[in-house]
Amino acid sequence: MSIVLYHHPFSRAANVVWMLEEVGVPYELRFVDLLSGKHKQPDILALNPMGKLPILSDGAAVVSESAAIALYLGDRYSAGKLAPQLDDPRRGTYLRWSFFAPSVIEPGLMAKAAGWTYKEGQAGWGNHDAMLAAMQAALTDRDYLLGSEFSMADTIFGGTVRFMLQFKMLEPLPVFVAYAERLSARPALKRADARNAAVIEQHGLKR
Repeated sequence: MSIVLYHHPFSRAANVVWMLEEVGVPYELRFVDLLSGKHKQPDILALNPMGKLPILSDGAAVVSESAAIALYLGDRYSAGKLAPQLDDPRRGTYLRWSFFAPSVIEPGLMAKAAGWTYKEGQAGWGNHDAMLAAMQAALTDRDYLLGSEFSMADTIFGGTVRFMLQFKMLEPLPVFVAYAERLSARPALKRADARNAAVIEQHGLKR
């Protein structure tokens, strides 16, 4: 199989397993021992100079950053299904919320948790309450970000929502909890959770 995911179940690579299960392509998990610093070794740095996971290789293509991986997989393996076509008007909404998660939700919630002091106009994530309102608007009266149809944007945005709810960094508002429950019921996500759990057991990892 050509797709290799450099993986540790306690990294963002765990969510990429879900992305791969959604597109339904064969892939190999290559365990990278973060605790022993393997992610900073020359072979990993050659793929991603940041020395971070996830990293996905697909033949000659190498992609890092989980949102970029999701969009790559959607366009490469599920265009018109899990990824709107380039001329589909929904493509704008798809891209918007795909990038909103790493650009706004993650730093915005970290800033609140850590008590960072900053000027809202100088921070890309802006105002915390406005961020929550935008997230609620994205999900109100619809099952997924594109309406009734699941897309790869939901693996990015939804994966972030699930993680932040799990670690109590995001207010458990009903719209967020219901969305996370819908995602958790997806067969692909159940398979991904099982595969990540198997890696945890195989390597004797402790949460």
